[in-house]
Amino acid sequence: MQALARLPMEQRRRDLRAGLNTAGFITGYRGSPVGGLDKSLWQSGELLKTHHLHFQPAVNEDLGATTVWGTQQTSLFQGSRYDGVFSMWYGKGPGVDRSGDALRHANFAGTNPHGGVIMAVGDDPICHSSTIPQQSEFALQAADIPVLHPANVQEIYDFGLLAWALSRYSGFWVALKLLTDVAESSGTIGVGDEHGAFVLPTDFEMPQGGPHLRWPDWATDMDLRMEQVRFPALRAFVRANAFDKAPLSPGRKRLAIVTAGKSYGDTRQALADMEIADAQALDLGIGIYKPGLIWPLETEGLLDFVEGFEEVLVIEEGRPFLEPQIKAALYDLPEPRRPRISGKRDGNGETQFRSSGELKPADITRVLGPRLTRLADLPGVTRRLKLLEEISNRGPGPGAQFPRTPHFCSGCPHNTSTKVPEGSSAMAGIGCHFMAVFMDRNTHTYTHMGAEGCTWAGLAPFSKTGHMFVNIGDGTFYHSGSLAIRQAVAAKAPITYKILYNDAVAMTGGQPVDGPISVQQIAWQMEAEAIKRIALVSDNPDKFNPAEFPSRLTIHHRRDLDAVQRELREYKDVSVLIYEQTCGTEKRRRRKRGKLEDPAKRVFINDRVCEGCGDCGVASNCLSVLPKETEFGRKRTIDQSACNKDYSCVNGFCPSFVTVHGGGLRKRSGSGADFDETLFANLPEPQLPDTSKAYAMLVGGIGGTGVVTVDALLGTAAHMEGKAVRSLDDTGLAQKFGAVYGNLQIADTPEALNVARLGAGHADLILGPDLVTSAGPKVLSLIEPGRTRALINTYEQMTGAFTRNPDLRIPSDSLRHGIADLCGAERTEFVDATRLALGLMGDAIGANTFLLGFAYQRGLIPISSQALEKAIELNGTAVQANLRVFRWGRLAAHDRAAVDKVLGDKAKTAEAPAPQSLEEIIARREADLTDYQNAGYAKRYRQLVDRVAAAEKTRAPGKQGLAEAVARYYYKLLAYKDE
Repeated sequence: MQALARLPMEQRRRDLRAGLNTAGFITGYRGSPVGGLDKSLWQSGELLKTHHLHFQPAVNEDLGATTVWGTQQTSLFQGSRYDGVFSMWYGKGPGVDRSGDALRHANFAGTNPHGGVIMAVGDDPICHSSTIPQQSEFALQAADIPVLHPANVQEIYDFGLLAWALSRYSGFWVALKLLTDVAESSGTIGVGDEHGAFVLPTDFEMPQGGPHLRWPDWATDMDLRMEQVRFPALRAFVRANAFDKAPLSPGRKRLAIVTAGKSYGDTRQALADMEIADAQALDLGIGIYKPGLIWPLETEGLLDFVEGFEEVLVIEEGRPFLEPQIKAALYDLPEPRRPRISGKRDGNGETQFRSSGELKPADITRVLGPRLTRLADLPGVTRRLKLLEEISNRGPGPGAQFPRTPHFCSGCPHNTSTKVPEGSSAMAGIGCHFMAVFMDRNTHTYTHMGAEGCTWAGLAPFSKTGHMFVNIGDGTFYHSGSLAIRQAVAAKAPITYKILYNDAVAMTGGQPVDGPISVQQIAWQMEAEAIKRIALVSDNPDKFNPAEFPSRLTIHHRRDLDAVQRELREYKDVSVLIYEQTCGTEKRRRRKRGKLEDPAKRVFINDRVCEGCGDCGVASNCLSVLPKETEFGRKRTIDQSACNKDYSCVNGFCPSFVTVHGGGLRKRSGSGADFDETLFANLPEPQLPDTSKAYAMLVGGIGGTGVVTVDALLGTAAHMEGKAVRSLDDTGLAQKFGAVYGNLQIADTPEALNVARLGAGHADLILGPDLVTSAGPKVLSLIEPGRTRALINTYEQMTGAFTRNPDLRIPSDSLRHGIADLCGAERTEFVDATRLALGLMGDAIGANTFLLGFAYQRGLIPISSQALEKAIELNGTAVQANLRVFRWGRLAAHDRAAVDKVLGDKAKTAEAPAPQSLEEIIARREADLTDYQNAGYAKRYRQLVDRVAAAEKTRAPGKQGLAEAVARYYYKLLAYKDE
């Protein structure tokens, strides 16, 4: 995203050097994998104004595209302040789909010769964070929009500048196809003048009138100009500037591989995995042709390259797009000059590359490997194929039965707002609240963004079901969802729309909604849409003045949500429930920045009163309510590090809850400002791993706990040491509590880094802040025995299923064995980083940095401690605390006894209760019951347990399981507090 954000600034600088006074315009609608572009632009601050850049996020994608169309019309009206305006539109695949009409009209009209338009199109081909897989080049082709396909961050920058030049020269809008693995990756790039430099064609004379936008202008003229002027100009510019490359061009021509974008990197990685260096590939007769412009394909360079090869193999992800263009280009060649062509299917018509899902280096190896072994004896190919077979035969591992699925954040309003009354159903919408479909919320089906409820408007006349709740977020409502409500009103559908107003676009990072929107405005708009029943539900209803709302609207506290919904479902027309509560994570951000009051109020659980029933978890649906294993059984505790102070857990109405007003968390011995840092003074520096080849690390953790930060720290530190870095934060839908993966590779040179995502058997290190994530099938497939090492946090962080199953237990032993059996016991280490960080610092949030320090001291991180600490300082967040917890991690790896000495009794606080004899169990509880009531009460307990023990000894000699169960649970019955 930073490369995209830098592009318009660089374009403005280059225009000034060329004597042009231009401005830039950026608009679009956020969505992964381009969901963070707006934040990167906002972070640029005054640089936007300095470079005459106007950034205006769009209400939705098609309206944004239309505003871009307007920026190209500066020459049509008097009073323009600039020579031209260069523009950038951004959006994900579904945004391209919904904008087809606007894109086709605007591209048909053309661009300004000193303006130009590029599109940053985010494609999510395997639905990491989307409702359908995307391959936008087909829609772009239908709109006659040329498509460039960057393979890495460097090419995003280079192609972006070339795209503006191409757009100005040819009159086309030009798209950059940005796959998740490219758009969400990071890397070190060059930004010198040679990057994105271009020349004008010398073999093409532009026809009179040129290719650009004008007025008056009519569709028939535009159509003719497209064919006779713009496409020829496009082809000439692409030829002149060598968008397409031939990285491997052998003298002896056997197999030509044509591949673009991410698939090019995957192909190079497959060759590296098979130990095929460039020189050997050339000796084998293997060539590689890499189109930069994937539509329309520039065929002159392609034909020159492939002529003389025996076979052309097209490698591309998704449905065939390059392959039919290549076949069409080669069709007219005489048969002796025309090579065989295969792609999705081989020469026998059998599938060799799937047209669905993700294409991985391993998939390419399985196709290329057997071909290569027919050309020569290649031990590296044989080894790689054998490893892939072993990995595919492993099975999913124990973690497959215990997945970490995404879950609402602590304090998320959707924990409450997405509940429906017994007997009712709901339909999901686009946003974090979509995760209700994973829970016991009777929430089913979804639509594309902005059409929420319309499917029910169509189904209702044919169904006996009399009513449906429909969830729609405030961002979706503003984007286009208000029209869906209008459609439901027109259809007289029995729907209650729950407009979930959480004051932020939480799913993509907490950005504000793109325009003025408030609870009051929504209410008045719904009044104007002729909706007769409107209710407002809030966690703080007293802040609303009824005079600011339509008279028909009623205001309620969120504790009355069920009753309000029961009343609305009886209403026979469209009704609206506005649920107002700020996003829990956004509250946390604002409190940290001092923009929101942080309540001096915390909730604790007295575990001696708690009976472990789990009602607090059911009431709150919150994963900051954790299990606590004690001598007296499983209890509950509040994770103070993760709690966002929603307080809905107290709705379990339990006497074990203690609310503390005015207090703060006590600082621990290792975190105080007066702590003696000399404890860290003599830490030895470890031998660092070799980076002459790519050193690959996978950080497997939980969304919202700092996995992405660890990845960023490592990348920044490596960059400061002059190393090449490539990383990818694989977050998917996880905002909080879901599995998150940080893929990071470090090497001495960028040529060693082909892909952003680690593939089968690629990992040198599994750094696991979360045991559950690290034992999952995705991570285990990265392990190569004898190569991979693993350092795993053993702390048991519950999954979302715990809110529905209070007896859920993490199968820790099984998960540990799943990792250690593959890596080898000698290459695997487990440490309870969370417990140690909490004990030393008083806050578990430092666990990941603690684990990083531990890994560094073990010699598993190929970066110096000086660079890592400098990266922590540059990050600027809780610098001293993070530096100290990093050093604590190092010390724990070097001298655990020194750490335990500082911890004292806290060194054992999180350990499971030690096994006890039957007599110890009875004696402890007998004493407790004496204190609880009196000696007679305790005697009553002792007598029953003794009778059961005697009977068990007679009937089952040598066994005492029954007596132990009675000792524990008869005590629980006698000491029950919840009365």
